[in-house]
Amino acid sequence: MNDDKILHFHFDFLSPFGYLASLRIDELADKYQRECEWHPMLLGVTVLKIMGLPPIAELPLKGPYIRNDAARYMRRHNIVLGRALGSPQINPLLPARIICWLKLTTPSLAHRVAKDLYRAHWGLDQDISKIEIVSSLLNNHNIDQKSVLDALDNGAASKALRDEVDESVANGVFGSPTIRIGTELFFGLEKLEVVDDWLRLGGW
Repeated sequence: MNDDKILHFHFDFLSPFGYLASLRIDELADKYQRECEWHPMLLGVTVLKIMGLPPIAELPLKGPYIRNDAARYMRRHNIVLGRALGSPQINPLLPARIICWLKLTTPSLAHRVAKDLYRAHWGLDQDISKIEIVSSLLNNHNIDQKSVLDALDNGAASKALRDEVDESVANGVFGSPTIRIGTELFFGLEKLEVVDDWLRLGGW
């Protein structure tokens, strides 16, 4: 499919805003008969290392604002999180590595597993940095556990994530969620409505 016809959804499993966007992105793609590709990214790379900024939730003034903004969005859309905003962050490397490896080996499952992992973390408050939690979820999709563990042990999954993150950075992605259509980037949960208009009008 022509890349301009694909919605590239970039997210970090740490990001509640990414999770909230994930609840609507596939429906938006279906509305305009577009394919949607999910891309794990790492805010620790883009925001902390490349941009040299602290986590947004730790910023004076802006941190409290974005927490209130998220709560306001959830009230509007009748969404209840299982994991409270401001909860201690997990290490996102394990789920991100597995999804990137699945994208290479079993792409038909990667999308669904990513959705389930995101929901497990933010919807059900499960610690998806723990292999036993992730393994249980992978079993639901009949994914060979040994192949996953081998990819984690031999570095294949780590390389898949590094390549994914490098490509995202090369495309200008820095935050979660970001939606890319061709060379156009739309950063932030509130940009879903803008993306809807962009697709409806064919851009501007």
